[in-house]
Amino acid sequence: MLLRNIDPKRQLCNGTRLVVTELRPHNFKARKLSGADDGQDDIILPAFALTSGEEDDLPFQMKRIQFPVRLSFAMTINKSQGQTFDRVGLLLPSPAFSHGQLYVAFSRVRDAQSVSRHALRWKWSIC
Repeated sequence: MLLRNIDPKRQLCNGTRLVVTELRPHNFKARKLSGADDGQDDIILPAFALTSGEEDDLPFQMKRIQFPVRLSFAMTINKSQGQTFDRVGLLLPSPAFSHGQLYVAFSRVRDAQSVSRHALRWKWSIC
């Protein structure tokens, strides 16, 4: 999953789901899993070089290369907004914050039969 907006025109934004197909020293190749052109072409995404600045008061300069992606087996309801999935599994360890969140969670999937719900035991209290 992308962690930052790289190219909004190509829909490469924070939360875009990808499959990394090739890892290189300064970039990587991936296929999109979401959007109109999902899985069509390989996308080459750059690594970002980060260096320490003079304001860090270090006697040396630190440099690292970072890829703007994270391994993602799950995502929050808010992060899934605007995306469509073939299958959705919902883990509800406690009641949803609001009915709107639950609606977003259930409406992200193409087919209602592709939703699996996993709820832990809730302790309900009626006031």
